[in-house]
Amino acid sequence: MMHKTKHIVLFLSLIFISLISYSQYHSDSKKAIRYFEKALTYFDARNDAEASIYLNKALNDDPDFIEALMMRAQIYKDNQEFDKSIQDFERALEIKPDFYPPGYRVLAAVNFQLGRYTDAQKNIHQFIELNRFNQISRKEALQFLEKVEFAIDAIENPVPFDPVNLGDSVNSVYSEYWPSLSVDEKMLIFTVLLPKNPYEEPDMENMQEDFYFSVKDNNGEWMARKTVGEVLNTADNEGAQSVSSDGNELYFTACNRMDGLGRCDIYYSKRIATGWSVPVNLQSPLNSPFSEKQASLSSDKKTLYFASDRPGGFGGLDIWYSEKKDNGKWSTPVNMGQKINTSADEQSPFIHADNQSLYFSSAGHNSLGKGDIFLSRMSPGGEWGPAMNLGYPINTNNNEIGLIVNASGDKAYFASDRKENRGMDIYSFELYPVARPVPVSYMKGRVYDSRNYKGIQAVFQLLDLENGALVMEVVSNEGEGDYLVPLPANKDYALIVSHPGYLFYSENFNFSGKFSSMDPFLKDVALKPVKSGEKIVLKNVFFGFDSFILEEESTTELNIIVDFLTQNNKLKVEISGHTDNVGLRKYNEKLSENRAKAVVNYLIDNGISGSRLSYKGYGDRAPLQSNDTETGRAENRRTELKIIE
Repeated sequence: MMHKTKHIVLFLSLIFISLISYSQYHSDSKKAIRYFEKALTYFDARNDAEASIYLNKALNDDPDFIEALMMRAQIYKDNQEFDKSIQDFERALEIKPDFYPPGYRVLAAVNFQLGRYTDAQKNIHQFIELNRFNQISRKEALQFLEKVEFAIDAIENPVPFDPVNLGDSVNSVYSEYWPSLSVDEKMLIFTVLLPKNPYEEPDMENMQEDFYFSVKDNNGEWMARKTVGEVLNTADNEGAQSVSSDGNELYFTACNRMDGLGRCDIYYSKRIATGWSVPVNLQSPLNSPFSEKQASLSSDKKTLYFASDRPGGFGGLDIWYSEKKDNGKWSTPVNMGQKINTSADEQSPFIHADNQSLYFSSAGHNSLGKGDIFLSRMSPGGEWGPAMNLGYPINTNNNEIGLIVNASGDKAYFASDRKENRGMDIYSFELYPVARPVPVSYMKGRVYDSRNYKGIQAVFQLLDLENGALVMEVVSNEGEGDYLVPLPANKDYALIVSHPGYLFYSENFNFSGKFSSMDPFLKDVALKPVKSGEKIVLKNVFFGFDSFILEEESTTELNIIVDFLTQNNKLKVEISGHTDNVGLRKYNEKLSENRAKAVVNYLIDNGISGSRLSYKGYGDRAPLQSNDTETGRAENRRTELKIIE
């Protein structure tokens, strides 16, 4: 309805200009004019069918009737009969090129929509030439020309693209779209458009959206899809979902529900022992009386990106984000700004597991059609960079939305209707290097009590070793204590696993420099209870070769120890130093003692009472591994914390 109203305004302004300029229609046939005026009455009443009947009569009587050609071209355009629309526009403008210069702009837009970029370029040049004195229109035309020339250049310089259908385990004769992937790439959740009644005609009145999922077998093949179950799937539509990095949380869009705040809202469900929990509306301020949809959850589960037409944006749908507060509630959404959003629609955001690469669809910026896939990267300072078009043939003159990228960054997934005699199918393709995010590996396993092997719901903190900044924080699952922690490349990390009443566990991951391995870390973590005699290796306390001066990267873990001893303020601990067997034993014992002393001094300087601390150097007298290999010697060179009482 809205589009047709705009076209009526456009056409009536055309007629008005014509009447002022010529005081009559461009036809000598009174019969044709009567037919045209009858058509105009129906057109004004938004009755295209009747208007077309009288326009055809007018043009049968006078084939060169410019106003009738223009109106019929507009109706064809409204009804997406683009070839017929172009034919009538071109005929009218051929008869009298300067009759209505904006007709060339409309013609350019239609050709652009069809992917006929060279024709669109010619049309917009004609408009600029004939419309020299309207500076506002000229500026808009030049902006459109830039978009057209971008599209021409993109086609002349295609990017690598070889899509592969995911096969019949995932796809069917119905439409599958909105893929969502766990960070270990083991589970794919997607939306399927199914008939409500398979025995009726499959028109849109008889269709609904439900969630399905597929998991990979040991050979890396997708297994036969299954429904996620009745708790999530209802008689209404569910779609545009985002699964958390560990596959245990789901955010999705549902529209026109009884508990909805607006046209479309975002809902949340969590994986439980019996399947999925009953979805809950995320409520205000995240949801609003407008539309919120197409959510994407960051890998640390702290930020939710989504599309909305709520007030305060740049026009149409914009991309917004909300952050989870300490109380579990979502903050008031923030617009992502004009480097990402435009006056056109932006939608289908996907935040990669690296938390710094955002893929989204936009009909603005320089694009090839209704909606292209773009990439914006976050700078080290936390600012989002300019939108980069992923290029042709990933993007075309059609509407591209719903692209996601796997954790390692080399494979993308998207939906397309390119296969004949089917609806939308889900495809994957190798993403060319320039468009890739930062690669992400992951650590996966379970946390358990070292005494009885029962699962523990522990906190995982991933910290930047260089500056101690918290990169992400996740919690292992209740019950079994299983966990999955994403590990973005290009940084060195300290990993701290903690739970009240237990000694913390520390690990480090050296991912700086050239990233060469995407092998996941599969590790079960045993947490030891806080009691006398228990000890842990401080894997993120570092010294230089033959030195007892603490390296700067040690600060992150040393501060964790300060917090631990502050929270457990009655504990007394021993810090011990250990070496391998290379060199003189007495020298190694002194070196290890000085290293332990350095740690104790740091703790005292940061508020821990010296009466609770002792230190000792053991040299090579308490090895963990054989000193016959470099790997063993490296493990033996360590600092430990032991509870004394």
